[in-house]
Amino acid sequence: ILRAVVQSKTPVERIKEDGGPVGYVIISVGIFGLLLCLWKAFVLYTTGARMRKQLKSETSTNNPLGRVMSIYSDNPEIDIETLELKLDEAILRESAPLETGLSFIKVLYVVAPLLGLLGTVVGMIATFQMITLFGTGDPRMMAGGISTALVTTVLGLIVAIPLLFSHTLLMSRSRALIQILDEQSAGLIARQVSRRD
Repeated sequence: ILRAVVQSKTPVERIKEDGGPVGYVIISVGIFGLLLCLWKAFVLYTTGARMRKQLKSETSTNNPLGRVMSIYSDNPEIDIETLELKLDEAILRESAPLETGLSFIKVLYVVAPLLGLLGTVVGMIATFQMITLFGTGDPRMMAGGISTALVTTVLGLIVAIPLLFSHTLLMSRSRALIQILDEQSAGLIARQVSRRD
């Protein structure tokens, strides 16, 4: 028993030996997804900080809110319908960069478990080939294929679950920023209506 415990593989050795090419692809997807999530989080939080400064009546146009508000200040005598259309257009233009990359993160967290399933199928094929060649007399002959199937399934889930949570958090942050743009746009339209009255 002690010899078996000493000879047991560490998680890194298990990934190297049993993960196979599919395991390396899953790990690459996970690393790329993590880097993409970190970049997107940085972009959203710096944009949010600049928008919060803009809300404190700082005149700047280096953020989405400043660019939307500049439409109102650049066109003081515009009619309400045209102002509303211009503000809607500006919000659509500013929303696209805030949501960029989120759909790709979603693709990654959907693909990761599918790659794990692919590894499971590859491992089971290897197991059945061993059964065909050597029969079921020695379970150790089948252990490699079964181990590949399980390791790749675990890797797929380990990658998919954090990416799913990260996507949800980033999407809610992006929607919160777009909602600020919508609220401020509605406020500008209301201000223009009150000026006309």
